[in-house]
Amino acid sequence: LAERVSRPLRDPAAINAGLDAVEWLLERRDLRRDLRESLRASADVARATSRLALGRGGPRDLAAIRSGLKTAQGLSALFTASANDPLAGPPARVTACLDRLALEGDLSHLLAELTDGLMDEPPHLARDGGYVNPGHRPELDAARTLRDDSRKVIAELEAKAVADSGIAFKVRHNAVLGYFLETSAKAAEPLLRAGPDSPFIHRQTLANQVRFTTVELSELDARISQAGHRALAIEAETFEGWRREVARLAGPLQGVAEALAELDAHAALSEWAEEVGAVRPSVDDSLCFAVEAGRHPVVEAAVKAQGLPYTPNNCQLAGDGVGASRLSIVTGPNMAGKSTFLRQNALLVVLAQAGAFVPARSMRLGVVDRLFSRVGAGDDLARGRSTFMMEMVETAAILTQATGRSFVVLDEIGRGTATYDGLAIAWATAEALHETNRARTLFATHYHELAQLEERLDHVCNLSMKAREWNGELVFLHEAAPGAADRSYGVQVARLAGVPTAVVGRAREVLERL
Repeated sequence: LAERVSRPLRDPAAINAGLDAVEWLLERRDLRRDLRESLRASADVARATSRLALGRGGPRDLAAIRSGLKTAQGLSALFTASANDPLAGPPARVTACLDRLALEGDLSHLLAELTDGLMDEPPHLARDGGYVNPGHRPELDAARTLRDDSRKVIAELEAKAVADSGIAFKVRHNAVLGYFLETSAKAAEPLLRAGPDSPFIHRQTLANQVRFTTVELSELDARISQAGHRALAIEAETFEGWRREVARLAGPLQGVAEALAELDAHAALSEWAEEVGAVRPSVDDSLCFAVEAGRHPVVEAAVKAQGLPYTPNNCQLAGDGVGASRLSIVTGPNMAGKSTFLRQNALLVVLAQAGAFVPARSMRLGVVDRLFSRVGAGDDLARGRSTFMMEMVETAAILTQATGRSFVVLDEIGRGTATYDGLAIAWATAEALHETNRARTLFATHYHELAQLEERLDHVCNLSMKAREWNGELVFLHEAAPGAADRSYGVQVARLAGVPTAVVGRAREVLERL
């Protein structure tokens, strides 16, 4: 989702293919709910695959791949069950995802292997062991049994020795002999007289006890002492086999990860569209930009969280000047919503070309090749750039790079210098954008003189953010309407900000004299 928003598409066909997928899922609430529920059980397959392929992964990365493959298998079954949909079948983008999620051959075998062999909750590090399921490798089970149940194994061997010889043996252990069979000297006499064919081998005679061993006991002694290391070695070998298999299948696994991510993004955008009442934009090759009742997705959410209504706005631009203006001069009071209006329309462009629905009543967009913004104020003093210099650098980038298919929003030009210098720069910039770049442009300014451009240039219109004074209070309507504003109400905004009353009063006097 972040990749889509940061790198919107420019091909109308590709954009509409993504919108088809969002619309298809939007119309199928039950399927979308089941899809999102299934995806919650998945994991980051791409990250786990990369870690394992680079030799940095562990058992939990294998578990992540198993989880993702199980989700892929489940989604294939989920969409197969909905194949008898009375509405249209899945669009091309959804079908392509499902094709990549069809686990066949090596991927199916990998899932079966990890399901059978890997524990449900494996440890973080492979070197710790304890992640291979019992029964997956018989030799590992035997090593674990020796390691964990050596007393039980020794007791069984002791009982067998007693049964075979009829002598009351006890299995003992010391650091010199290891494990051995011990009995009294009198009981051992028959064994001492036995020939070389006897399975009981004399090891040591003490004052009252005689010690024997057997081939089986000697081998058991060696196996018990090595069982722990052997178990870890077998698990490490098993893990390395799985890791190599994942590295070999990195390409198909990446395809599964991308398909899961794409379905997740489509489903999330569908869910969001339903939540906020977003609609499908019409995206084509024209130079049109027409939004009816558009809303800023972030500001609207913040306003609604406070229990307040959000005022939607229309906006129309046309790069060819047919049916609408190419450049709109946006004026109005401080705090009236000019910046929100500009950013709102820029964000609608990003959302539409990212394959998302847009918060508006309707939208038609001729695809944009680049989106430029000169918004806000900031400096870069470490590089010797003042606030005004930064503003001019951004303006220069727009004037040298914007094309007739670009979309430009400028929120104030020329504020950081002398009034007439700033006005001159703003005027010349607006003319260049209109005549040379010919980009669809929203140009917000407090230089009300720029409103004259509507009469001087063929494809310029004025918009203003409306406000009213009521009983001495300034009321913002947050509504963009045709026409130019006559003043900026800056003194009233200063009062709202808490500037001392005496200063505000004096400012009014100076303003009237000016």
